[in-house]
Amino acid sequence: MAPDPDPQAERADTATTADTAEAGDTADRAERPVFLYDGDCAFCTSCAHFIERRIPTSAEVSPWQFADLDLLGVTQAQAEEAVLWIAEGEPVAAGPDAIARLLEESKSAWKGLGWFLGREPVGWVAWPMYRWVSKNRHRMPGGTAECSLPQSQRKPRHSH
Repeated sequence: MAPDPDPQAERADTATTADTAEAGDTADRAERPVFLYDGDCAFCTSCAHFIERRIPTSAEVSPWQFADLDLLGVTQAQAEEAVLWIAEGEPVAAGPDAIARLLEESKSAWKGLGWFLGREPVGWVAWPMYRWVSKNRHRMPGGTAECSLPQSQRKPRHSH
């Protein structure tokens, strides 16, 4: 069993195509896997853009600020803690477990990396690494000083 995700999970900062989704698109999100990240941190958004460009997946990669969290069956607190993988018929996965599921679902060589990341003892190492990155996201490429602040202390970059 993986440890609980760190409450200071990484955040994202710039918009993706999902940022401008119409409210009606939320129903489509429930029909295919959704990978949620925090849209108020530059580092997390840089990672989301990498996923969109380089990892072929049927999942919607979306900032949690634009997702219908109730429809997806997760809370804002869960979304603030770590990236999330939400797929019908599966338990919600968080942090490196969510990343593993995204990669496993991909349609490329990334699938093998996801399988590897999702297995023990790799998962035991992945959580401490995820927490370290989360706590240092403001120092990562694309990160900003605001990424180190708790969600409640940040200026929202997106309106709901």
